[in-house]
Amino acid sequence: MAESMKRDAIALLKADHRTVEELFERFEKASGTERKRKVAEEICLELSVHAEIEEEIFYPACEGKVDEDLLKEAYVEHDGAKVLIAEIMNGGPSDDYYDAKVKVLQEEIEHHVEEEEKRLDGLFAQARNAELDLDSLGEELAARKSELTEQFKAGGIPTPRLTTMDEVSV
Repeated sequence: MAESMKRDAIALLKADHRTVEELFERFEKASGTERKRKVAEEICLELSVHAEIEEEIFYPACEGKVDEDLLKEAYVEHDGAKVLIAEIMNGGPSDDYYDAKVKVLQEEIEHHVEEEEKRLDGLFAQARNAELDLDSLGEELAARKSELTEQFKAGGIPTPRLTTMDEVSV
């Protein structure tokens, strides 16, 4: 990765948040079932990769260094999003609740992003104050993100692995 492209972990995760926000805006403006399906699949891909890298790398690095309840909430919010992602991926724009599921996913993600990005006491602020090696974590996150993105594009988004609840059939 070029020196100018290096980002610390928080900058990388915030950039992911902005990408998904833009995709949700594109979905709201999309017309036609194929266009909606394509944008929804992009949303699901981005969120699936993002959740995976946070759960594999970032959250474990934060354990014991940030508010435990906030970290637990993040895992639960991820699981809720994963269930909706699976339903969206298994459905299509002609389904009765498709647009509603994408909208609820958007609302859940907006709340999750707010919890992570709160200026003084959000998860990211606490992680920064904990003096984690955010540059090293950023490199690790970027490498895993690239790997997962290629894997999910080639083989599809896998059935979600839920962290905080028993497997739900979706």
